Formats: sequence, structure tokens, C-alpha cells
Amino acid sequence: MLTLTKGKKAAMDRLSTKEGVISALAIDQRGALKKMIKALDVEPTDAHIEAFKALVSSELTPYASSILLDPEYGLPAAKARYKDAGLLLAYEKTGYDAETPGRLPDLLSDWSVLRLKEQGADAIKFLLYYDIDEDAAINQQKHRFIERLGSECAQEDIPFYLELVSYDAQNEDAGSLAYAKIKPHKVNEMMKEFSKPQYKVDVLKVEVPVNMNYVEGYGTGETAYSKEEAANYFLEQSQATDLPFIFLSAGVSTELFQQTLVFAKEAGSTFNGVLCGRATWKNGVKPFIEAGESAAREWLETEGRENIESLNTVLAQTASSWHDKVQLAEEAFVK
Repeated sequence: MLTLTKGKKAAMDRLSTKEGVISALAIDQRGALKKMIKALDVEPTDAHIEAFKALVSSELTPYASSILLDPEYGLPAAKARYKDAGLLLAYEKTGYDAETPGRLPDLLSDWSVLRLKEQGADAIKFLLYYDIDEDAAINQQKHRFIERLGSECAQEDIPFYLELVSYDAQNEDAGSLAYAKIKPHKVNEMMKEFSKPQYKVDVLKVEVPVNMNYVEGYGTGETAYSKEEAANYFLEQSQATDLPFIFLSAGVSTELFQQTLVFAKEAGSTFNGVLCGRATWKNGVKPFIEAGESAAREWLETEGRENIESLNTVLAQTASSWHDKVQLAEEAFVK
């Protein structure tokens, strides 16, 4: 069971619904958002990125418990968010150096946990790429890195959300059938690793343990798992950690993501919410670039809002409260 200080507990409450479900909107994308704009034959500018993030924040945070942003382009959006929405700020550099083995993590050099907290962050989020089966020397580097980061968050008494994205160092195609077959092992074992107390993680942000496109009855081609096998992997995932954990949408469609949450619940998963990004807002990029701010705002007020409200409906039926997974540290009661 996770032990929280009084300060961390108060911050977690600001990021969640009163029931203890994390219904968070993620738009900390930087490289990915630039690629979406480039795909429309427009060269992205800083002004594009900042303005779109601010629009998403102002229009959709009234329907989210919190929003995840980056300090590079997202601070105007942080100021534009709904008054009751909590704020997570990302601490990692976007992407990774493909020329260096191991997808090694790196921090934004102009920032610290203290400085992010001073910008109003209720929690710090860090993205780590991790292959449980990679060379031990590479993984030990990552272990030490996360230990230092967890200690920095603990020193500032601010929740640490660790986003884990699995990969296979021997197979670059994460969407392949071959990877789908080993994904449950990759995801669930890395959750076990980073649930250890030395990392001081408060919430894990993770992938679902299977590729739903390869689950019997969900995809249109080959299958990697029967429904029963996939359900068992979801149950094993919940058993792999005693920490609160939430799902990332990984860019899948809104419909498939919501179907996945229902499947997870039926399998016995005790996930505690979502940090949902592109599945909510990605179709708003095109009207923003091609027709301008008013067109994007109209899309966000209609389809964008419907995406997030329908997700909230599904969450109310499927997510578990993180309140059941935490206790307050004894020192929190001493005044």
C-alpha cells in the first residue's frame, strides 16, 4: 500500500475526482504534435503549438479532473485551464536519441522539480522507455536515474507520476504481432520493478498489457491472445503493483480506448483512471491548422467535449478509487 504525506495526499486530491478517480487530459506532446501539423503540409511554429494547447486546455479542462502539460510550450495552457482542474507538468525531454542504445532518459535542462512546482504543478510526470530484458548495464542506469528523480520529488513533497512505455530492443515494430505476443511480459514485469519502494513513485501511468488489435474479437486480422488470455493479463497487471495506476491511450481511437477500459474492468483490473491524450483531441488539429482558432474551438466544444464526457461515463463504470490503495504517513498527523 502506498504511504502519502499530507502534502502529497492534498495534491493527489486536486488531480482527481472526489471519488478518487484520475480523469486527466494529456497534451504534453511536443514532437508528436509537430508531426501532426507537418502531416497537413504546414511547418509547425512555437505559436501553433502554444495556441493549440491553450485552446484544448480552456475548452476541455472543465470536464477533466486535471491536465498534463509540458513547461516548454504548455505554460500558457496551464494558465488557461479551468480553476478546479489540477496540473501535472512533464519533466522529460521529448523523444530519445536513436543513435545511442537503450533509449536513455533525459531531463529538461532548464527545469527542476522545485521550478515546476513554482509554476503551479500539483505533480511531476516523467516518461521512461523500458525493456525489462535489455542489457543489465542499461537498465541499471535507468534504475539509478528514477531513484534520483523520485528522491527529488519526495524532497519537494510533490507526487511523482512515472509513465512507463515498454519496448523490445530486438524489435523496433511495437505494432507487430511478434511484439504483441511478448507485450504482456514487458509491461507487467516493468510495473513490478518500478513499484519497488526505492523509486518513490506515487502513480504509475502505463500501457494496457496487450495490443487490443490482436485480441480475439477486437482486431480484423491475426490474433495473439484469446479473450480469456487477454483478460488474465489484465488481472496479472493489477497484481503486479500495489501502487495506484492509470492507463495511457497510446494514440488509439476513442472508441477502442473506451472498449479497452470496459474489457479491463470485466477482467478484474483495479486501474484508477486515465491520462488520455490524442484519443480526445487529435482530430481537432486539422480544423485548427486549416480553418483557424474559431473552427478548432467549435470542434473542441462539440466532438472534443463529447469524447471526454463519454470517457468520463465509462470511467465512472470501470475505474477503481485510488483511495483504497493509500494510507497517510504518521508524520502527516503531527502538527
